[in-house]
Amino acid sequence: MAVPDFQTLMLPVLRAVAAEDSMTSVELRKRVAAAEALTAEDLAEMLPSGRQTTFANRVAWANVFLQRARLLEPVKRGVYRSTVRGREVLSQGPSRIDMKFLEQFPEYLEWRRNERRVEGDPDGPTVVASTNATTPPQETIELAVQALDRDLRTALLARILQLSPEAFERLILDLLVAMGYGGGRAEMARQTQRSNDDGIDGVIKEDALGLDLVLIQAKRYTPPNAVGRPEMQGFVGSLAGNGTSKGIFVTTSTFTLGARDYVARIPNRVILIDGEELARLMIEYNVGVRVMQTYAIKDIDENAFEEG
Repeated sequence: MAVPDFQTLMLPVLRAVAAEDSMTSVELRKRVAAAEALTAEDLAEMLPSGRQTTFANRVAWANVFLQRARLLEPVKRGVYRSTVRGREVLSQGPSRIDMKFLEQFPEYLEWRRNERRVEGDPDGPTVVASTNATTPPQETIELAVQALDRDLRTALLARILQLSPEAFERLILDLLVAMGYGGGRAEMARQTQRSNDDGIDGVIKEDALGLDLVLIQAKRYTPPNAVGRPEMQGFVGSLAGNGTSKGIFVTTSTFTLGARDYVARIPNRVILIDGEELARLMIEYNVGVRVMQTYAIKDIDENAFEEG
């Protein structure tokens, strides 16, 4: 089964915590996972950022919403207990606790009003969050970032296809240097002369004396055109002709299965970077892109409030 949405997890979270005097977040996840009969595969599912599991994130947000309604409360960092109100709610035998259910509690409604209000304008418009929402705020942000990232990758490839061959080759060398090739030093990378390049578009020295070379070939192909095995064989032949066994082949399109299979079976160390991977790497290493806005997500540091 899939990981339940965070509203569906509210009741299991409250039940788990109320079963003990207090409970750590680690134990809480174990209890809820067992109650929901989640599989190892379910528990391994990651958020788009890859930094946290979907299950841990949704349990944490269910916990946050229950705290805002004063059904749970923190004891210390990572430890929680149910309140008198929380136990009273459970005694009523609810079949589900969700955002709509929590609206009966004034503290929750006040929190929602404050959350929606535009900062600095008490009479301004509000941002209405649907009570039918199944995705917690942090996950929503990550999904939005993922969508923006997809759009940016598409825009990057479209922009790259407008470059001249020389500018494209220079861009690829800039990216590889940013990734650390040649020790991250621009002077270790050079474009070849087009009149006598032997099918090679760039060279990166991995050491100061040039004893270890990485050869680059860059092809601006428009899908569905793909780099095939014959082109790959020609590139590998150029490696031997230039006294090296290392190469990087970059295309704005894709590689055929024949090309990939050929590279997988030869002794040379050849890296293939297709259009999707090229755009991803440019974003990761900030080549051809710029940061427009940064958001910091903060949480309470319970250690700052410990007494004694």
